[in-house]
Amino acid sequence: MADRKNLLLLFDRPNEPVFMEKGKSPTVFDVPDKFLTDRYRPIGNEVQSRFGEKAEHRVPVREISLPDLRIPMSLGREEQFSLFVPRHRRIAGRLIDIFLGMKTIDDLQSVAVYARDRVNPYLFNYALSVALLHRPDTKGLDLPSFAMNFPDKFVDSTVFRQVREEATVVPEGSRMPIVVPRDYTASDLEPEHRLWYFREDMGINLHHWHWHLVYPFEASDRTIVAKDRRGELFYYMHQQIIARYNMERFSNNLSRVVRFNNFREPIAEGYFPKMDSLVASRAWPPRFDNTRLSDLNRELDQINLDIADLERWRDRVFEAIHQGFVVDGSGNRIELDDMRGIDVLGNMMEASVISPNQAVYGDFHNMGHVFISYAHDPDHRHLESFGVMGDSATAMRDPVFYRWHAYIDDIFQEHKTRLTPYTLPQLQYDGISISGIQVASDGGQPNILSTFWQQSDVDLSRGMDFVPRGNVFARFTHLQHTPFTYTINVNNEGGAQRFGTVRIFLGPKTDERGQPWLLRDQRLMMVELDKFVVQLNPGQNTVRRRSNESSVTIPFERTFRNLDSNRPGEGSAEELEFNFCGCGWPQHMLIPKGLPEGMRCELFVMVSNYEDDRVDQDLVGACSDAASYCGVRDRLYPDRRPMGYPFDRLPRQNAERLVNFLTPNMSVVDVTIRHDPNRTVMRQ
Repeated sequence: MADRKNLLLLFDRPNEPVFMEKGKSPTVFDVPDKFLTDRYRPIGNEVQSRFGEKAEHRVPVREISLPDLRIPMSLGREEQFSLFVPRHRRIAGRLIDIFLGMKTIDDLQSVAVYARDRVNPYLFNYALSVALLHRPDTKGLDLPSFAMNFPDKFVDSTVFRQVREEATVVPEGSRMPIVVPRDYTASDLEPEHRLWYFREDMGINLHHWHWHLVYPFEASDRTIVAKDRRGELFYYMHQQIIARYNMERFSNNLSRVVRFNNFREPIAEGYFPKMDSLVASRAWPPRFDNTRLSDLNRELDQINLDIADLERWRDRVFEAIHQGFVVDGSGNRIELDDMRGIDVLGNMMEASVISPNQAVYGDFHNMGHVFISYAHDPDHRHLESFGVMGDSATAMRDPVFYRWHAYIDDIFQEHKTRLTPYTLPQLQYDGISISGIQVASDGGQPNILSTFWQQSDVDLSRGMDFVPRGNVFARFTHLQHTPFTYTINVNNEGGAQRFGTVRIFLGPKTDERGQPWLLRDQRLMMVELDKFVVQLNPGQNTVRRRSNESSVTIPFERTFRNLDSNRPGEGSAEELEFNFCGCGWPQHMLIPKGLPEGMRCELFVMVSNYEDDRVDQDLVGACSDAASYCGVRDRLYPDRRPMGYPFDRLPRQNAERLVNFLTPNMSVVDVTIRHDPNRTVMRQ
């Protein structure tokens, strides 16, 4: 039987033919002549023996009768691929179904080897990744970082010429990392460019791509799409991105992001990505300042839509929110109630195959991305592909992403503000009170968090086609913070041991004008930093928690996995631990940048009653450490409360400010975030 780990080699060097060497210890697939493409079939023996000479491992590939791959092959190999384009989603859904439908690893390997040189490389990577994450016999595999296979989606295009030169001229072992310039997409004349370190961060863009991998739009097996609270997670993950982005804007003396809610006014912000696609051999198209959206007529993508369609879908969504129900495809009402309403609305807005009624409510979120991404060539007269807004791996680079999602969130909040505010009994935990909170950076003063710049190296060799083998690194600059510890004093006045869920949020203390917040506005700025369960003994309890244990983030090493280094023994317990998932906010971006003089924030801590929060299920080995934004693989979301609780609804009467909102089981402490712009350290 085939070794399932060999499937991961098919991600390596995506443009090179499948028979060329793969992996760090050179491995070749022995491809049946019939599986070779037309170009190489006449010289099959010659090329296979040439590239097999130095191979340390050979992988036999069985010749089998193949499924119909005409639909997956209908997307050209040189085209861009986008999950936001309905035609591309259908093509991807078909290829996912084919990979999931293979009965054995051997059959999957055969079909994947055949498809790899015939199917669009981005499409192949996405569909095989989804299949490996969801097949019972491959679930334990650890997917390589997407940035390593397709570095062109994450790095300035000038880097690749230098990388090729370094790899060709300098022997492995003596190669120097190629430094990615800090801010190469604009100058200080553009105020939005102050946020380059957030929008263009590799880890943030990888998180967004990986989230859409874990939550695919289409597959004939509905359970792969219809995961627990998927629609609510779509709402919450993006709501938190906007809250975090606004905190970063405050860190750069900018006001909150302005939502993009009038599709007929020009988009003030331009964006020039300065990136090339290595697959399509094309530069990512820019968007100029004050570009207007236009009706779309893109025959190649089978898109023929007017701006009026977007407006009609939006109006129907608002109508459903105000009526308090949506109508499904059979004409039945689905209530938008306190608990499940946000989930129904999320599925409807994201418009995956589990949308309650796509015929009526349309494809609002995705098509917003598509309209913006084709604004430079709406009728394909210049044969241009979509801009960065059209790809989940690059969309977060563009300032307009945050304007679009600020409006998407605005629509969700229209529903949330109609829900009954939480009552005191829903917020309190009788007998439990917080008597003190402190947060301390390692070696720093209490309640002061510090940020600085860090440089890290990422190996690009897996994505560099037709260059000499061996590691070749890019060195990029990103935000980092000094690790810190929360210390929370909790009093349990009851006579028995109890359990609580600790919920930690961070928000700015004042608005952009330095005015104190009304809680109805401040709640939308609250960023979830952590959530965990504690055991509370009778009397005083001191709870300590490290910042790197956050339920939101994954460590740097997992965002940029090198799957070959320090790999534990096969089949060992340690290997199961090694094979984590890659979905999660990057740990280095847990805390906003802050200001050199210090940004004043409020750290909110709540201990809620675990009996009301608990979800009974086994979480061992289920990859649950970044559960807040990503959920837990194959499990229920590990918290019964609405996501964002207690800030997901308007506050009760007479709780206009955060201080009036507090109950004994909550507490707030003032925290300052200081940024040192002159400090840059190398990752060890």
